[in-house]
Amino acid sequence: MTQLLNGIAPLHHLGVIRVQGADAATFLHGQLTQDFALLGLQEARLAAFLSAKGRMQASFIGLKRSATEVLLLCSRDLLAPTLKRLSMFVLRAKAQLSDATAEFALYGLAGDAIQSIADSAQPAWSKADRGEISIVHLYPADGQARALWIAPTGTPAPAGAPLDAALWAWSEVRSGVATLTAPLVEAFVPQMLNYESVGGVNFKKGCYPGQEVVARSQFRGTLKRRAYLAHAEAPLTVGTEVFTAHDAEQPCGTVVQAAPAPQGGWDAIVSLQTAAATEALQAGPESGTALQLQALPYALLEDL
Repeated sequence: MTQLLNGIAPLHHLGVIRVQGADAATFLHGQLTQDFALLGLQEARLAAFLSAKGRMQASFIGLKRSATEVLLLCSRDLLAPTLKRLSMFVLRAKAQLSDATAEFALYGLAGDAIQSIADSAQPAWSKADRGEISIVHLYPADGQARALWIAPTGTPAPAGAPLDAALWAWSEVRSGVATLTAPLVEAFVPQMLNYESVGGVNFKKGCYPGQEVVARSQFRGTLKRRAYLAHAEAPLTVGTEVFTAHDAEQPCGTVVQAAPAPQGGWDAIVSLQTAAATEALQAGPESGTALQLQALPYALLEDL
């Protein structure tokens, strides 16, 4: 079905936080799971903002537009509370945070659109600037290249065939890289969504809220939950609990992201106890929707 994943889709589900000032990058470096102090103009960052207990409060794709301006793209339903929480930590840093969603246009590029607009596909989290336009390359979906197109509002939209928003949402699921949304705030440490394996956690950087929990999960063998791809024949809803077929009382996982699949049924990212990955699974308790796990499109860090 990758031939269907070809074109350009507006991304109205994402919002933009602008962090501006001489300390913009260093401020974010001290708050998020990735290294922003060394962030260059030819790369982007996947990152998470955690509670002190290591639980994800938001996820971002971050990029620099200049030495003093960083944009954070996140789920729009989390923008306001995240902006408020992050702003509490600015203190004396020379950094000003604002909601810049209305100031930028965001599009998803897939397939041939990558070739015509960005010349060629590049590794995930690579970034290229074309004047005021920034292009961030993403993880592929079923082998099909994908990228983000970010430009000031009023910039002519990228030219190309339109891509249905539902197909873009499906490609996000199939990439295996989850975007946190409001129903799942504080439900996961980053590794429960495989963030350490897709460039979302840097274990060598300095302190940030929740760092000790993240490090302990990684290096002391305490992590017992991972993200998996799954397919179902019926619709799936974010936040729905997952159960094994023999235990309809104790959930073993959660639906993180879901979209209708072009071949029929629904595809999803589920965060699941690793011990349950070999069991018969269903979304919802008794008489729930059966889930079939599928292979991840990338290797987990522990397997590298």
